[in-house]
Amino acid sequence: MIELLKGKFSQYNNFYITDTESLTVAQVGKLRSHCFNKQVEMKVAKNTLIKKALESIDNEKYAGVYDSLHKVTALLFSENPKDPAMIISSFRKENNNEKPVLKAAFINGDVFVGDNQLKALTQIKTKNELIGDIIGLLQAPIQRVLGALQNKDAAKVEETPVAAVEAAPVAEAPAAAVEAAPEAPAAEAPVSEAPATETPAAEAGETPEATA
Repeated sequence: MIELLKGKFSQYNNFYITDTESLTVAQVGKLRSHCFNKQVEMKVAKNTLIKKALESIDNEKYAGVYDSLHKVTALLFSENPKDPAMIISSFRKENNNEKPVLKAAFINGDVFVGDNQLKALTQIKTKNELIGDIIGLLQAPIQRVLGALQNKDAAKVEETPVAAVEAAPVAEAPAAAVEAAPEAPAAEAPVSEAPATETPAAEAGETPEATA
């Protein structure tokens, strides 16, 4: 059993130490089912064996959890640091009970002691959540810049019709030219007076009278 526990403690960086003393067999089975659905391994073991397994791995590293090894102990091993806390919290609500009690939690080298730490543990961010937050922080300035550029482009599009309206009078110039076109024949009116220049012909008729 000690070797099995050593393997689990070496495999997982996160484990919870809980007290399941007052739970019925049916309730313990239900708790195991919740853990299985969340890929959390549940192991019930004697406190002396748990302590020996931890001491054989790294006595100093796990010293903070030794005082929590009393009464009936169920260990919850998980890759996700907050899944066991979520399971305990939801299980309590479903059964209107304060069990199982959180005695301690070992999270990535940090030790949380006492049942009053349960709420804080349900709010721990996972590695993926932290990465998502960092990516969000990095993207925020870029999104603000893109948003400003989009707003600027939208403002330009809205101003374009106004400029077109102001430029419209220039298009009226051809109309003025059309209106002036009919006046061109009036300038040719003197051409029609050309017959009046035939007066010399009359004077030529008077010449015989002078010779007579």
